[in-house]
Amino acid sequence: MKLAVVTAGLTQPSSSRLLADRLAEAVTAQVEAEVRVIELRDLAVDVANAFVTGFPNTRLREVIEAVTGADGVVAVTPIFSGSYSGLFKSFFDVIDNTALEGTPVLIGATGGTARHSLALEHAVRPLFTYLRAVVVPTAVYAASEDWGGASDDFTDGLGRRIARAAGELAELLRHRTPKAKAGEEAEEEVVPFEEQLAALRPLIQ
Repeated sequence: MKLAVVTAGLTQPSSSRLLADRLAEAVTAQVEAEVRVIELRDLAVDVANAFVTGFPNTRLREVIEAVTGADGVVAVTPIFSGSYSGLFKSFFDVIDNTALEGTPVLIGATGGTARHSLALEHAVRPLFTYLRAVVVPTAVYAASEDWGGASDDFTDGLGRRIARAAGELAELLRHRTPKAKAGEEAEEEVVPFEEQLAALRPLIQ
């Protein structure tokens, strides 16, 4: 299994990356998967050039193939002005709108205050629904107060949400057939000619 983790945090260290890492760890604790972390901040110029030129360069194309070829995706964005970041949206805009069809996706977001948490439902979830992905029911939002060092209602609540969302994604991954690697075609089952002929005999008689 391949799990692509896309994070759109702009700073280093980033709370979006921290949330993405915790989500990925919770998923891989339940299902074995190869994790590829993609920091969109490193691809900002490549994404902008893709809009100007009309096609992605080699580096961006490789990242897009990693995301669209993954068996599952964890996508985390910071919330700005009540919605996903421009970089987050721009990256998924350069992906073909059918490339994530049927792919399980766990969405997460971070922000300075909990009042932005609904952005996951009115902005992020509809984006992946449009891309025909299968978005898990639980979305995970982490406000600044969720990162407290002591054990409290805020911190424990975040941990429970992460565990629940990761469990939902892991369950979907368990029931998927791993995608073929890039450049490989899925092998078709070869039915021996004798078996094909035997199946036709009742129809001929």
